[in-house]
Amino acid sequence: MLNVPRIPDRIGYYFAGFVDGEGSFHLSFRRRRDYTLPWKVSLCLNVSQKDKVVLALFKRHLKCGTIRYKSDDVWMFEVNNLNAIHENVIPFFRRFGFLSAKKKRDFAIFRRMAELMKEKAHLDKPGIVELLKLRREMNDGGKRKYTEQEILAAFDAVESSETTRRTSSTC
Repeated sequence: MLNVPRIPDRIGYYFAGFVDGEGSFHLSFRRRRDYTLPWKVSLCLNVSQKDKVVLALFKRHLKCGTIRYKSDDVWMFEVNNLNAIHENVIPFFRRFGFLSAKKKRDFAIFRRMAELMKEKAHLDKPGIVELLKLRREMNDGGKRKYTEQEILAAFDAVESSETTRRTSSTC
């Protein structure tokens, strides 16, 4: 577990400023046919940068995350493990806050999403509806791979096929 009080102020505030300008908090949906549910739902902090050294420092000081090559000489540091988000990312940015109103807002929404996911809200349709509502307020709408309608329609299709399966097995 990350010991946030032991992180030097100069490092913590540097990272917070860096994420304020170059980072993103978001909620992603990935289509999964091997899951009971149609989507894998993940919270993620990511920071993209050409200088991999800075990203390695993020990983070392946050004690979590991965670094991967994105494209065009750009590297990405990301944390998408829910436990690491709860135990490392959220405590870190609670101590070393943001200056911009936009990033403060996104982080507050991110924290609320993390709490909902800790309560397993991402595992049923009503929880997904709540998460989607929060996501709408985050990152100024942002570019989305899947629309809310596509996400919810996939849940409707699963529910419909499950009802058909149950009805067929009782006949």
